[in-house]
Amino acid sequence: MSQPRADQLDPAVLAALGQLELVARWVVDGFITGLHRSPRKGFSVEFAEHRPYMPGDDLRYLDWRIAGRADRWVVKQFEEETNARAMLVLDVSASMQWTGDPTRLTKLAYAERLASAMALLLLRQRDAVGLVRFDASLRDVVPPRSQRTQWRRLMAAFSEPGGGSESNVADALMAAGKLVRRPGFVVLLSDLLTDPTPTADAARTLRARGHEVLVLHIMDPAERDFPEGGEALYRDPESGAQVPASPGDVRATYRTTVTEALDDWRAALGRAGARYALAYTDEPFGRPLRHLVGVNGRGAMV
Repeated sequence: MSQPRADQLDPAVLAALGQLELVARWVVDGFITGLHRSPRKGFSVEFAEHRPYMPGDDLRYLDWRIAGRADRWVVKQFEEETNARAMLVLDVSASMQWTGDPTRLTKLAYAERLASAMALLLLRQRDAVGLVRFDASLRDVVPPRSQRTQWRRLMAAFSEPGGGSESNVADALMAAGKLVRRPGFVVLLSDLLTDPTPTADAARTLRARGHEVLVLHIMDPAERDFPEGGEALYRDPESGAQVPASPGDVRATYRTTVTEALDDWRAALGRAGARYALAYTDEPFGRPLRHLVGVNGRGAMV
C-alpha cells in the first residue's frame, strides 16, 4: 500500500508534525509527486527559447543537435518554463487568527502554510517570488527574487507578528502589483471580511497591467455552517461589535447571508478578470495548491 501524500493529509495533523518550513517541503514534495503521476505533466509543446544547461536539468530537453554542432550544452525551454514573477499577498489581520474548533488550524496558520508551500513550489521552478503581509497597513514587504536565499527571507517574514484590527486588501494588492514590473501574477490569501468593491477594483487594475490575479478565500467551516450550540454572545474580532444570538434562531438566515456574500465575491472578482477559489481550513493543502497551477495564463506552472 502506498504511503499517503502530505498534500492530501488533514492540515491540522500535518502542522502538528513539524514547523512551517518542514510542512511546506512535505506538501510540495507530495504535490509534485502527484503531478508526475498525472497524465498532464504541465509542459507546453510550444517552444520558447534555449537556455544554458544546469546540473539537474532533465536530459530529455537537452538539444543534442546544438551540442553536436557547436559543442554547446543548452536545453529547450518551453513557454510554461519561462521564469515568472509572483507576489503572495497574505492577510494577517485579527479575524484571520480565529478558528471555530480548537482541533483545526486558525485561518492564518492555514494560510501561512499554504502560502509557504506556494512559495517553495514556485522557487523550485526558478520563478521569482515575493511576499506582502498586511492588516490595516503593510506589515512586511519582500520583493520578488528567485535566488536560493529568498526562501530564508520569506520564512523570516512569516514569523513576524500581525493582528491589526482591520484589513486593507486593496492597498495590499496594489503594493504587490508595483513590485512585479512585467506581467506576472498576484495571489491573495484572505478571509475577505471587507467590502468587495475596492478589492475588485484593485484586481481590475492589476489585470489591466497584464497580471494574473488569484484570490484564495480562506474560511473556517464554522463560518459556513454556523454550528450547533446554545445562546451565546458573538463578537467581531476586528470591529469589536457584539451580538447575542441563538444558533437555532439565526442559522438559516446566516447561511443565506453567507451564500450571498460568497456569490457577491465570486461575481465581483469574475467581472474584474480575477480567479476566485474557496479554501476551507479543514481541507488538505493539495486542493488549493492546484488552483495555483495555470494561474499565470500559460497553462500548467509545474
